[in-house]
Amino acid sequence: MKVLVLGGAGYIGSHMCKFLSQQGHQVVVFDNLSTGHASAVKWGEFIEGDILNITDCEQLFEQQGPFDLVMHFCAKSLVGESVKKPAEYYKNNVLGTVNVLDTMLKTGHKSLVFSSTAAVFGIPNVDLINEEQPRLPINPYGQSKKMVEDILKDYHQAYGLKSVCLRYFNACGADPELEIGERHEPETHLIPNILKSVNNESNLKVFGNDYPTVDGTCVRDYIHINDLAAAHMKAGDYLATHDGAYAFNLGNGNGFSVMDIIKASVVVVGHDIPFTVEDRREGDPAVLVADASYANKELNWQPKYTKIEDIIVTAWQWHQNEKF
Repeated sequence: MKVLVLGGAGYIGSHMCKFLSQQGHQVVVFDNLSTGHASAVKWGEFIEGDILNITDCEQLFEQQGPFDLVMHFCAKSLVGESVKKPAEYYKNNVLGTVNVLDTMLKTGHKSLVFSSTAAVFGIPNVDLINEEQPRLPINPYGQSKKMVEDILKDYHQAYGLKSVCLRYFNACGADPELEIGERHEPETHLIPNILKSVNNESNLKVFGNDYPTVDGTCVRDYIHINDLAAAHMKAGDYLATHDGAYAFNLGNGNGFSVMDIIKASVVVVGHDIPFTVEDRREGDPAVLVADASYANKELNWQPKYTKIEDIIVTAWQWHQNEKF
């Protein structure tokens, strides 16, 4: 297939591009490099542009297409920033996506895999979240993704555009071959922040240790980046034989507390990791773990990386041998 990867210079997008290339697919990468890295684009042709610019979108599809499949990772994704700057999130994540969808329809493209988020669920009333859980986002980031999910349903009903939305919590780890990895500015993810603290690049903070969990720290879902790439590929295959607007939750089947992650990191790096305990962050639920049984059934997907130590090893090796 010829696949367009929107946001292909970012963390998840770049790993997706490598996965597609390894499967023998032709890749075209589109990114504005606001958070992605040009040096991470190692597979496929790179086109710099912005989904907020409708001319960029039209030229992309008209000059580089047609594409068999479009994968959409172009999103602003910092929860705290979304609260302070909601306009940027609604413009980029919603209006930008509408530009993409309208251009797809104009140029005869009808298949989209959309990278959504488990943040659409807000603070759920269950520990294991399936697709039936009400979507009640509590921040503009989650709200913007929910809006796109609803738009995709409407675009299928009205225009026949097929889509799969994939929702997940914490993408983590790195390419085992160390060609690409995770680098954000600012870095908000737990595992890279733990590894940065090992090299005294930052001070590790644990936000709250009085939650109703086994050790008092928050429990979350963690999925290796390559397992996410495999899920997106299976979602694309699903659209080849299914007509609709679908949504699947992705998870590893296990929740890990913040202390679980720190202890596993100690095993990986070989020495203690100091940290300080800070006050809880507002809006942080005690437990957030996705139920991926529907994705397992419909997409025939399940993660290969189930041990958190195995995930952290790939991140640690990348962190020590960063190449871009």
